[in-house]
Amino acid sequence: MPNMRSQSFKTFGMLLALSGILAVFATMPVLAAESYPTKPVRLIIPFPPGGSNDIVGRLMAAKLSNHLGKQVVVDNRGGAGGVLGTEMAAKSEPDGYTLLICAAAHTVNASLHTLPYDPIKSFSPVAKLAIAPGVLAVHPSVPVNSVKELIALAKEKPGKLVFASVGVGTFAHLACEDFRSMAGIDFMIVQFKGGGPAMTDQLGGHSQLSFGSLIQTLPHIQSGKFRALGVGGSKRSPILPDVPTIAEAGVPGYEATTWYFILAAAGTPQVIVDRLNKEFSVILSSAEMQAQLAAQGARLDEKMTLAEFRPFIAAEVAKWKRVVKEANIKVEQ
Repeated sequence: MPNMRSQSFKTFGMLLALSGILAVFATMPVLAAESYPTKPVRLIIPFPPGGSNDIVGRLMAAKLSNHLGKQVVVDNRGGAGGVLGTEMAAKSEPDGYTLLICAAAHTVNASLHTLPYDPIKSFSPVAKLAIAPGVLAVHPSVPVNSVKELIALAKEKPGKLVFASVGVGTFAHLACEDFRSMAGIDFMIVQFKGGGPAMTDQLGGHSQLSFGSLIQTLPHIQSGKFRALGVGGSKRSPILPDVPTIAEAGVPGYEATTWYFILAAAGTPQVIVDRLNKEFSVILSSAEMQAQLAAQGARLDEKMTLAEFRPFIAAEVAKWKRVVKEANIKVEQ
């Protein structure tokens, strides 16, 4: 009997020790999250330098470095329309030390490629930064001054107007296809390799219309080389307050707006997500940052809670899948 009792005490002691060890391991992630960050943070920009994602990303990285007290290193990982850099972020360690800035391409790509990640489930939403509506602009040789007049002209001359697109499957291309479908019109779409060549063609009057970013198009609108007919957002742009939204100008329900989000790998501790969300909220509340975003044609939108992120992204994925299917858009894999 004494031996059995002794053995029971030994077993109990071993179990107690094991539970203590497990408790320590269980608290390690919490302690690591509470001390976050202890090293530099990487912000992946899934596009080459110079584009709108890169500009907004670098603005955020600089400010976040100051707020966290650790360097935020920008890592441009362009390729496959943003897929390569996004995959890298999705498969990174979920510890808050790798972040991703994404825009509308994040949801558009789900309709065009077989992705090595899930655009919704593979990520923990961190912060909504801003939105940037595109602008529908025509060459001044086109005899129209409004969206309604453009629609009437396109119906009068079906397939004759030329739309300059920045590439098959890009946000601008899909925004154009959605406009064409909702307005019930037809025009020729010419694909260029990037915004620069497309804009050059339109400036030369070879193509008549485009749907481009405000930051890229604004100088030509101000100089009179382009005429703005409507913006793609749900509200008018403070930069072009006299230009109506496309929805109010003749295509009810139309909206094509790119947006900028910060995402982390799925499974990132909630305490880290909350910390980052709070820091970005403070950054975005400053007048300086709002002015810098406005200079890029972007603005703050209604605040979005973390719980609203995934439904929003899911709705965007569904919207662009519809557009891709209706327009039968295919890209080389």
